[in-house]
Amino acid sequence: MLKIRKFAAIDIGSNAMRLLINNVIEDKEKETKFRKSALVRMPIRLGQDSFTVGEISRENIERMADAMKAFKLTMKVYGVEKYMACATSAMREANNSSEVVDIIEKKSGIRIEVIDGKKEAAIIASTDLHQLIQKDKAYLYVDVGGGSTEFTVFSSGKVVNSKSYKIGTVRLLNEMISEATWKDIEKWIKQQTTRYNGKISIIGSGGNINKLFKMSGRKLGEPLSYIWLNAQHQFLQELTYEERITELSLNPDRADVIIPATRIYLNAAKWSGAKKIHVPKIGLSDGIIKMLYNLEKEGKKV
Repeated sequence: MLKIRKFAAIDIGSNAMRLLINNVIEDKEKETKFRKSALVRMPIRLGQDSFTVGEISRENIERMADAMKAFKLTMKVYGVEKYMACATSAMREANNSSEVVDIIEKKSGIRIEVIDGKKEAAIIASTDLHQLIQKDKAYLYVDVGGGSTEFTVFSSGKVVNSKSYKIGTVRLLNEMISEATWKDIEKWIKQQTTRYNGKISIIGSGGNINKLFKMSGRKLGEPLSYIWLNAQHQFLQELTYEERITELSLNPDRADVIIPATRIYLNAAKWSGAKKIHVPKIGLSDGIIKMLYNLEKEGKKV
């Protein structure tokens, strides 16, 4: 008998806040399916506060509270039965993080869990990556956020190693990344991927790579090439911020971060020797919903 349930995830990132609502389709005769029912994105750039001033501003705390109230009502209307709210690097590094969590819970009724980079990578890895990853191939999973980037190496269908670095689009825009950090990332990627002799592909995750994929006009499942991505990077740099908005129809909060994001993906591909970038359009929100569902099936609490 077919049963449709609704689960949701709130991802509080450095560049935006997102609410993802999924239909979870259960059928005893088939594998459970997860289908997007709604996605709401609020362009509240918390990283601008956290990474430059060291704490979330009062103005953005109020904006966060309003957004969370809206998310709560949206989930009620959709009939969501279970949800989880996770915050990443911007909240991790804000001096007033605990205070913000308490204020948001008091005003919206939603408790935020601030997760570290290791847990963030683990949640993302729990998504449907197994459907893309071939057991006889190697992959470098790159999830670019506003404040951090998670790198995970897969080989023989399993996680080999994973690491989170404090490098992201908002930090790069504010020129907060040293050459030493780039060198550390280059060293780590080369150490982890040299053994594959260039026979490795990138799996890209994050709003910017999803937008780049859409701009490429490629069909779902078809990878981007390193050559195309490099050419697109050059093209985007030649346009002004205003031109990226008016001519490419990019949102204002996407038009600036898309260039540093592309730089991270390009460097990851160059240092690993990857020629292709797969874009499965999955991320932290998808992972949260899968984790919630699996924990419930196992009779465990979050």
